[in-house]
Amino acid sequence: MAFLGPNGAGKTTTIDMMLGLTEPTDGTVEILGAAPRVAMDAGRVSAVMQTGGLLRDLTVRETVTAIAALHHGRSRVDEVMARAEITALASRKVVKCSGGEQQRLKFALALLPNPDVLFLDEPTAGMDVNARRHFWHTIQAEALTGRTVVFATHYLEEAQEFAQRVILMAHGSLIADAPTAEFRSLASGRTVSATLSLSSVSEDDASAGVEILRSIPGVQQLSRNGDRVEILAKDSDTVARALLTSPALADLSPRDLEISGASLENAFISLTEANASAHSAEETVRTAS
Repeated sequence: MAFLGPNGAGKTTTIDMMLGLTEPTDGTVEILGAAPRVAMDAGRVSAVMQTGGLLRDLTVRETVTAIAALHHGRSRVDEVMARAEITALASRKVVKCSGGEQQRLKFALALLPNPDVLFLDEPTAGMDVNARRHFWHTIQAEALTGRTVVFATHYLEEAQEFAQRVILMAHGSLIADAPTAEFRSLASGRTVSATLSLSSVSEDDASAGVEILRSIPGVQQLSRNGDRVEILAKDSDTVARALLTSPALADLSPRDLEISGASLENAFISLTEANASAHSAEETVRTAS
C-alpha cells in the first residue's frame, strides 16, 4: 500500500504515530487491534525508516546479530540476511556500505521479528534506478508471503507499479483511499502522448507550440520531457485531432501518438491541486472572519 502526499502532508508524522513514536494530538491510534507500542513490542509491526538507526563501525552480520538478540531471534540471522540479499556483505562494515546496501540491512533488521505489517518510510531515497528496482522486487517477494507492506514515497512510478492500494494525504488530512487502478480513475479524462520536433526549432517556437497545446479546450495538464509531451484532457479526440491537423503545429511534425487512461501522477496532481485550492479558500475565509 502506497502512502502519498506532497511535502508537509503529514505522511511521516502519521507513520510515526502508527509506530508509537509520536502521540496523536487528538483521538487514538490502533494497529492490528492494539496500541502501536503494544503491537511493536509483540513484533507484529516493524519499520524501515529513511535515516539513522545503524552503528557505522559494526559489520553487517554484527549488526543483524545484535538486533536479533533483542528479538530472541538469533536463529533467524542467516534467514533474514538471505531474504534481504545481504549475505555477501556479512563482513563489510556499515560505514562502507552504499545507501542502497544500508537500506537492505535495515530491511533485514525489520524482518527479524517476523512482522505482520512492515512500514517503509521513503525506503529508496538516495538509491540509483537499478538499486531501486532491485529493492522493490525484494519487497514484492515479501508481500507475496502475505505480509502487509505500507510505504511512503515521492516516486509516483513506484506507487503505480508496486502498490495495490493508494492512500493520499494533504494538509494532515486523508483525501483519497482506493485500489491503485481506481485511484488513477479519479483523474478525469485520458492522456495523449506525442513526439514533436521541439528541439529542432527555436526555444520561442517550441514554447509557442506548447502554449497552443495548453490552449486546446479541455486540456487539464501538460508535461514535457525533451521532444515528448503528455497531455491530460477531458476530450482526447480533440487533442489528437489538433496535433494531427492544426497548421500552427505542422512545423513541429507531431507523431507517435498514444492515448491511454490517466496515470497515477495525473490523479495525484489533480487531487492535490483541488485540495490546495479548497484549503486556500478556507484560509481566506478564516482570515477574513
